[in-house]
Amino acid sequence: MPHFFIDRPVFAWVVALFILLAGILAIPQLPVAQYPNVAPPKIEIVATYPGASAQTIDQSVVSLIEQELNGADHLLYFESQSSLGTATISATFQPGTNPEMAQVDVQNRLKAVEPRLPAAVTQQGLQVEKVSAGFLLLATLTSTDGKYDETALSDYLARNVMNEIKRLDGVGKAQLYGAERALRIWIDPQKLVGFNLTAADVNAAVAAQNAQVSAGSIGDLPGPSTQEITAAVLVKGQLSTPQEFADIVLRANPDGSTVRIGDVARVEIGSQDYQFSTRLNGKTTTAFAVQLSPGANALKTATLVRAKMDELARYFPAGVEYKIPYDTSPFVKVSITKVVHTLLEAMALVFAVMFLFLQNIRYTLIPALVVPVALMGTFATMLALGFSINVLTMFGMVLAIGILVDDAIVVVENVERIMAHEGLPPKEATRKAMGQIGGAIIGITLVLVAVFIPMAFMPGSVGVIYQQFSLSMATSILFSAFLALTLTPALCATLLKPIAPGEHHAKGGFFGWFNRRFEQMSDGYQGWVVSALKRSGRYMLLFGLLVALLGLLFSRLPASFLPVEDQGYTITDIQLPAGASKNRTVKVVEQIEANNATEAGVGDTTMILGFSFSGSGQNAALAFTTLKDWSQRSAEDSAAAIAERANYAFTELKDAVAYAILPPPVDGLGTSSGFEFRLQDRGGVGHPVLMQARTELLDAAKKSKVLANVRESALAEAPQVQLEVDRKQANALGVSFADIGGILSTALGSTYVNDFPNQGRMQRVVIQAEGDQRAQVEDLLKIHVRNSSGKMVPLSAFVQARWTQGPAQLTRYNGYPAISISGESAPGYSTGQAMEEMERLVQQLPRGLGMEWTGLSLQERLSGAQAPMLLALSLLVVFLCLAALYESWSIPTSVLLVVPLGVLGAVLAVTLRGMPNDVFFKVGLITIIGLSAKNAILIIEFAKSLYDEGHDLLEATVQAARLRLRPIIMTSLAFILGVVPLAIATGASSASQQAIGTGVIGGMISATLAVVFVPVFFVVVMKRVRRKAS
Repeated sequence: MPHFFIDRPVFAWVVALFILLAGILAIPQLPVAQYPNVAPPKIEIVATYPGASAQTIDQSVVSLIEQELNGADHLLYFESQSSLGTATISATFQPGTNPEMAQVDVQNRLKAVEPRLPAAVTQQGLQVEKVSAGFLLLATLTSTDGKYDETALSDYLARNVMNEIKRLDGVGKAQLYGAERALRIWIDPQKLVGFNLTAADVNAAVAAQNAQVSAGSIGDLPGPSTQEITAAVLVKGQLSTPQEFADIVLRANPDGSTVRIGDVARVEIGSQDYQFSTRLNGKTTTAFAVQLSPGANALKTATLVRAKMDELARYFPAGVEYKIPYDTSPFVKVSITKVVHTLLEAMALVFAVMFLFLQNIRYTLIPALVVPVALMGTFATMLALGFSINVLTMFGMVLAIGILVDDAIVVVENVERIMAHEGLPPKEATRKAMGQIGGAIIGITLVLVAVFIPMAFMPGSVGVIYQQFSLSMATSILFSAFLALTLTPALCATLLKPIAPGEHHAKGGFFGWFNRRFEQMSDGYQGWVVSALKRSGRYMLLFGLLVALLGLLFSRLPASFLPVEDQGYTITDIQLPAGASKNRTVKVVEQIEANNATEAGVGDTTMILGFSFSGSGQNAALAFTTLKDWSQRSAEDSAAAIAERANYAFTELKDAVAYAILPPPVDGLGTSSGFEFRLQDRGGVGHPVLMQARTELLDAAKKSKVLANVRESALAEAPQVQLEVDRKQANALGVSFADIGGILSTALGSTYVNDFPNQGRMQRVVIQAEGDQRAQVEDLLKIHVRNSSGKMVPLSAFVQARWTQGPAQLTRYNGYPAISISGESAPGYSTGQAMEEMERLVQQLPRGLGMEWTGLSLQERLSGAQAPMLLALSLLVVFLCLAALYESWSIPTSVLLVVPLGVLGAVLAVTLRGMPNDVFFKVGLITIIGLSAKNAILIIEFAKSLYDEGHDLLEATVQAARLRLRPIIMTSLAFILGVVPLAIATGASSASQQAIGTGVIGGMISATLAVVFVPVFFVVVMKRVRRKAS
């Protein structure tokens, strides 16, 4: 193939231009993301049961739904949280599962269980949505002139904004943290008693008189032949104003007087519920959150949301403005931009190294032309494979820069050497050079591709990470090899000029000095090789000691999954004592807002009251603290530093517990960085034992030096009023238990009766007792219920109330009662060490209790289990490819013996920088395996050729080592300098760049220094082969 393109250089240019054009066309079509679709698909079910306790919902709703979900196809795990009036069940499926099909499966299973659910739950409706775990963004709506209150703003969002946002591509869920308007009927239980009425009478009257009537028409067919006109008959059935509802007749008395709803209740247009409220930088506002659908592109979706809000803002009422104070997508854009800059810096450094060694613009230009073509080919392939431009694919390209020039450098350097030593013209020199090194190029390509291909077949979320990196690297390498066999020889034959004998390298100036120093180093290296070959036994012993050192260092390397990044925001989970009111929560929130205002690096603080990662309730809140741009913050104002200072300040809070946490490295895998697991009741030991075990575990975690901020992510047990109904007494008084439940549900929990038309939108009619009529236990016992004789009986006649403590929230994980616990590793320890410590502490708990990792921690466990198999498989595939290429089982052994020396350098580098063994380090190790083998192949391929030509084994080895030293040093130095920008990166995504760059640089340095061992390995193996043959 090279000879064809040497003779037809225009053909080679045409092929290269086609590749270049395909890449240029592909780039605008490639989506941009931080990571590929790593998070497994998640389907969320929300059930509403007004007024029901956590225990009631858990038993009557959640348990039934979970029984149906348990057999869903490809289900990874499922979890539920039940709190006052609401239950959320989330089903997480295996990575790669079609989220649309998963949602259909879940909906079908819900249809099967719906007949068994309480009527109040089915009336409210079950919401089923495809969602990611975290929020993409938060948008707020504010009345700058105070004309619109929070309810009015929330209603405007519900009417005019939410549906528009939900229709956008990529939006999985749009959650309004407020409520639209509703017709509220606030009944007065004492007035009802005075008129001998109950809340059930109000409910029945509204249901009967606020009804849509379909009256038909006059003159409809069939009709008399004389009919001239037809007309629809209209009857006003549904009421539309508070006054009309207040005028509903509850009872008509014999004397002609009537009792109307207005006589026993206050009717108004209010809010559908009062669960949430929001604040922006200390001012009241209303907000909605957007969650991505599984697999959606964050950057594209956020851009669509902003564009839609800009469009809708033109129609906002005067004085109403929107703001997006919290948005996770800028980090994605900045991360990719920084990696692109790193890519350009790497190319510049690589070309500088090439010019230093080749010392000729023409020689340097050839690899410089090849690199962009290979990169464009990779972009085109990424589009065909459905990949995105993300940090993994871009990291692959940054690492590939040094590899892409390798093949071209090897060709150019060999052509130059032949022209200088043998005086051949460029075309003939190129033909001879390609005959000498064509096999080496194919061998190197096979090795490098073989190293990366096994990564593409790893399962799970970690497999997605490996796949995108490995296939982008393998594609780049294949394009590089193809161009080295096509375009590079064509360019050498046409662009290079003949070299006069003796003018191989410059004699004067800087280049002359450099060449003399390099020749001295080559002489020293040759002498070192000769000495090493004479003392091969000692060098093999030294090799064994180095391998032992590698094993020791590797075993002590702390484990982790992905590095935690400064993503430009922190999240604060706020929890007050059980039973604390909203008023107390507001006071705590104000203190946290004041603390944030003192931080120079903080931009906006958005508060959601009534909601947190721990659960929903008046005693919970969640703060999203958006930081200023990375360019405006120093290291002292990093996200981690601000969170640390905030947590120190939060220790002064007297009425709350608050934790400032960093987001997870991958959106959709949990809600925060650190670790997360579920403590489970696997043996049916009961809720009290589970809670006691939780307390013991948290106490033990506080004493551990490995752990930090270990906390329960749930609402604390809250005060509850236990009603003891004397059923015998109730029956004696003629009161049914169903009537008791209905009265309590309406008065205390609110009852959704039906809907009414309000400004073109159907909204709910809700009945509930006035706030001051349900503030004390005594108010509850004053409620009356009508008995079978029509008389009014107070609840106090057959009900006793007592105060108790009970769970405000109940959690199940994979069907078992569970408690959500999360935490972080202490400074100086990795998440892997923290997870091992938690497992040790859980094992000390009573029998019947267990644990399961979830979210990011589950993926970290899976990645750790896959790593040894991945490394072993990569080595095996490389060995088999080399064995097939050289038709030998021994030569691959001499090549792969150098791999541990490269890995040793990688382990030393990350150890010195205090970095863990995470996914990026593992990716770097795979790269080092290929590059270490590549250096060895350059020497062994040449030594084998000389040996096969009849040269003495030692002479052939020494000569090959001397001749191949310059291209090895040149390509290795080019690769190392190309990766330096990664290792010294700062700002956004710097942790990931440093994680992959550090190990690769260390490994490449040691693999390059280990070239003295390669001749030893080759000679030792070949001597052993000769002895066996003889």
